[in-house]
Amino acid sequence: MTTVTSPLAGRAIGLADVPDPVFAGAMVGPGTAIDPVREPVEAVSPVDGVIVSLHPHAFVVVDDEGHGVLVHLGIDTVQLNGEGFELLVNKGDRVKGGQSIVRWNPADVEAAGKSPICPVVALEATAESLSAVVESGQVQRGDNLFSWS
Repeated sequence: MTTVTSPLAGRAIGLADVPDPVFAGAMVGPGTAIDPVREPVEAVSPVDGVIVSLHPHAFVVVDDEGHGVLVHLGIDTVQLNGEGFELLVNKGDRVKGGQSIVRWNPADVEAAGKSPICPVVALEATAESLSAVVESGQVQRGDNLFSWS
């Protein structure tokens, strides 16, 4: 069982409310999303594992059970070409849950005309394999978002 925790403080909104059809339709995988606080923040790893994919706007951590968790910082933020994002780790690094991965400012993303909403997705999972999914209410960094069995 993998417990996936929140990479950011903010408000949980659930994937269905993400302003992107690919995430909203859970085509990438099931999970939830965070509408982050509008201040400079560090997005942290949602699980203990290895960074297998790392971009300024998104990263994937795979835990020892082989579960890959995608954290996507904002919607269409790839179009910002890394502007305003600072990577704090390297691809291939082993990280702990709660370890800082990317420093960014959701307010700057919003000012650039993009949504700062952050999907947190269980890659290659079925909806049935997730439980206790948080889709509303305030969350702090490190709070449980869902369990994956």
